[in-house]
Amino acid sequence: MSMMKEFREFAVKGNVADMAVGIIIGAAFGKIVSSLVNDVIMPPIGLLLGGLDFSSFGITLKGAMGDQPAVLLRYGVFLNTLVDFIIVAFAIFMVIRMMNKMRRKEEKSEVVAVPTTKECPECKMTIPIQATRCGYCTTAITRK
Repeated sequence: MSMMKEFREFAVKGNVADMAVGIIIGAAFGKIVSSLVNDVIMPPIGLLLGGLDFSSFGITLKGAMGDQPAVLLRYGVFLNTLVDFIIVAFAIFMVIRMMNKMRRKEEKSEVVAVPTTKECPECKMTIPIQATRCGYCTTAITRK
């Protein structure tokens, strides 16, 4: 099978489209979560801690010299990003958890075993459910 044919099959099956939709929705969700963290969650936490703005937290590694800006280790931005990640991870966890619950319910409702064999009333051998005569003892079997 040629590479182009394999790629065409891959692209046509919808995997690429599904992945693209997931990435686009994920990026939009990431922006929402970033706004939630930066604009809704962190300001009250900062207020409780005395009006601190976490995004401004940092350590100056090298001061500004002339037109060169200072080199900063901005751990406050990292804290905001960490809270973003925790919220996104929790939201994804909750969605997956709901999907797993629904899948388990579907599996339970679908698992209804339909018998394919029955026992001969005379010789007690296993025979097909639709048999009208036992293949072992030739007893006539009446259907129920």
